[in-house]
Amino acid sequence: RAGRSRPTMTIKGFLITFLMPEKCYETFFVDLHPHVACLTFVLEKTFGFWILLDLLLEQLPQLLKILWRRSSAGLSLTSALLQLHACSCPVLHAAANSLPLYSWGERLLTLAQAAAVVFLIVHYRSDTVKGLWLLSAYSVAMFLLGSYAAPAVISLLHETSLAAFIASKGFQARTNHVNGHTGQLSSVSVLLSWAGSLGLTFIALQERESLPSIAAHILSTCLSCVLMAQIYCYRNRKHVLKNRN
Repeated sequence: RAGRSRPTMTIKGFLITFLMPEKCYETFFVDLHPHVACLTFVLEKTFGFWILLDLLLEQLPQLLKILWRRSSAGLSLTSALLQLHACSCPVLHAAANSLPLYSWGERLLTLAQAAAVVFLIVHYRSDTVKGLWLLSAYSVAMFLLGSYAAPAVISLLHETSLAAFIASKGFQARTNHVNGHTGQLSSVSVLLSWAGSLGLTFIALQERESLPSIAAHILSTCLSCVLMAQIYCYRNRKHVLKNRN
């Protein structure tokens, strides 16, 4: 019996450590009562974890897939550049305001991944030199903005990051529709983006942000759903055509 109780204790310990206080655990699993405050707390924790995964790892599966397949077919360069801009804005804002590195260091990782994706898209289109020049010019522009731009300009750029993310999804969805396939688009990256967008939408609703902000997060989530649907539909159609042949 003692051996059987150990997995339960392990699960309880995990839930209490990462998701909920012990009081909420007892409310859910002992009293079997779906307490609203505890449920909200658990959802906030879960969505926060999703947002962190999206922030740190969204670009990584896409980067690895391009490298593994040695192809960037089906990926929109415009979409990738918009994502690069969206990843650059928080870094630019933090650096210009001399914020401590520990508060935005993870953004550097995301920025590096986005820059690598842009370069690989151009590289696998047989234009490596153009990719190097593109990233070099972008780096110089960001450095000059961070060093000499007025605070109002930096703040304005920072506010465009969400719009750039949304636009990047729209351009990729349009590219998928025009091509009739999703090419090397990573389903894992799209899933992470959807999870992060959903988490941000929940938090925006909880914190009662402005209506345009909430609408933007909802739109971002919807576009991620469109990309996921495209991946599913185009892959299914491809399998059907293969079976017919």
